[in-house]
Amino acid sequence: MRIVADVMGGDHGCGVVIEGVKLALEASSTITEVHLVGDEPSIQTGLKQARLDDQRIRIVHASEALTMEDKPVEGLRKKKDCSILRAMDLLKTGKADALISPGNTGGLVAASTIRLRKIDGVDRVGIATVIPTQENEFVLLDSGANVESRPHHLLHYAVMGSVYSREVLGYQKPRVGILSNGTEENKGNELTQEAFKLCRQADLNFIGNVEGHDLFHNRVDVVVCDGFVGNIVLKTIESFAKGLAGWLQTELTKNPIRMLGALLAKNALRTIKRRMDPDAYGGAPLLGLNGNVMKAHGSARERAIMNAIRLSTEAIQNQINQVIRDEIARANERVSAAKLSVPIPTAA
Repeated sequence: MRIVADVMGGDHGCGVVIEGVKLALEASSTITEVHLVGDEPSIQTGLKQARLDDQRIRIVHASEALTMEDKPVEGLRKKKDCSILRAMDLLKTGKADALISPGNTGGLVAASTIRLRKIDGVDRVGIATVIPTQENEFVLLDSGANVESRPHHLLHYAVMGSVYSREVLGYQKPRVGILSNGTEENKGNELTQEAFKLCRQADLNFIGNVEGHDLFHNRVDVVVCDGFVGNIVLKTIESFAKGLAGWLQTELTKNPIRMLGALLAKNALRTIKRRMDPDAYGGAPLLGLNGNVMKAHGSARERAIMNAIRLSTEAIQNQINQVIRDEIARANERVSAAKLSVPIPTAA
């Protein structure tokens, strides 16, 4: 299994990505090659600091990097030798099986769509973020690839999220719901109402609309929404988790009695912290592409990079793109046969 890592886009420099690659190589013998793409002198320095001398490492020099400040399409047009494009070309030409990048999200989505193209029948790719809860994990899709969507895009997100939940996370019959402002069929806006009709026709375990308070009560495994709403939900959850952790720390250290209580509850608190740890998932896959692309968080540390690589290898082993291709085709056929008024794009 061959992995390509864009080492230039993260907040903490290429050294953190290289350390994560080292952990992944130590954990998996199935990885046969890792291509590190970026500024070669910086990569060489990072390899020395990590004490990584592995025969599976390949260095691919890229003279430019797409920054978080670059506008995606404009940046890709101006920086033709940026690490994201060089890494994407390795995936496109079959020299790698999966790509990991903590870089510019918009740039990664644009480069992936341009270089790899979408799976036949898929009109928009989506970012699938796994969110842990007390009893289960749910996939939030789309969590930021496209801020505007049409009903058939939400249908495709529902299908792709269901495939990912089943094939990678292990949920045999994922419960799929559309995020709305009420559970009734007539709730929501025109987008969610029309998407409801489409999802009901597809071969999904579709439970209808779900509300915000359903997300953390083990009522849904795949949450479908457009990227504008999804990104707000994701960042709100991330911010709340960090804020709650800080709040608890402040309150539990205010006086000796509370500190004693915290000491008695430390195992429970440690379990909650481990369960909520975003590094356990490492990144979010871009689903709907002719290739395996994993978006790691810009602030990802070593363990997150390692787990992003692990999840990518699991997606490859489960042939997730082929499964998505087959199930999207079936969903489009079923909806077309139902003769709904919502148009479904046909494969080119």
